[in-house]
Amino acid sequence: MSMEHGPGGPENGDLVAETPKIPVPDEVAEAVRTLIRWAGDDPTREGLLDTPQRVARAWKEYCSGYGDHPARHLSRIFEEVGGYDEIVLLKDIPFQSHCEHHMAPIIGKAHIAYLPGNYVVGISKLARVLHAFARRLQVQERLTAEVADCIWENLKPVGVAVVIEASHACMTARGVRTPGVSMVTSRMMGVFRDDDRSRKEVLALMGY
Repeated sequence: MSMEHGPGGPENGDLVAETPKIPVPDEVAEAVRTLIRWAGDDPTREGLLDTPQRVARAWKEYCSGYGDHPARHLSRIFEEVGGYDEIVLLKDIPFQSHCEHHMAPIIGKAHIAYLPGNYVVGISKLARVLHAFARRLQVQERLTAEVADCIWENLKPVGVAVVIEASHACMTARGVRTPGVSMVTSRMMGVFRDDDRSRKEVLALMGY
């Protein structure tokens, strides 16, 4: 079976067409060159000629959350749940972010749970809310609160619980240089904050 591709389609055996490259403003590229010089290298050497454009486009992707509105992912809700009134939990959602203090990577996983009131939402939307906030310059404490608050305000659940566990390169690769350390933050709202039994139940489901 042969495969043919029209204009702009995959070529040379590629299965996915390359994403069009966004233009990089001159001042952004020059800022990266300045950083390269500051680090001690020569931005005009062959291996670094295209680096300013690559870095600029990478950061536009890393920070794509600024162009995303997390609440929109919770706009399509469902009321017909067959009488289901127990915890909904999405575990071990991988994410990447960047520390706003050193712009170093934050890599971790999140557990997001809610106890429905009158509405539920597609489970993929919980991950989309997380990524919309994570793809910004962040601190883990704020990221945890933003995800929980967004679900609380838009789904109107009985309870929300968000636990995030992550490694911070600003600690593991610089400064104190201590690898193998993870940071855990949590935000409990509604019944998970007010009722000790419910809080223990959701934490046990998350594996804590």
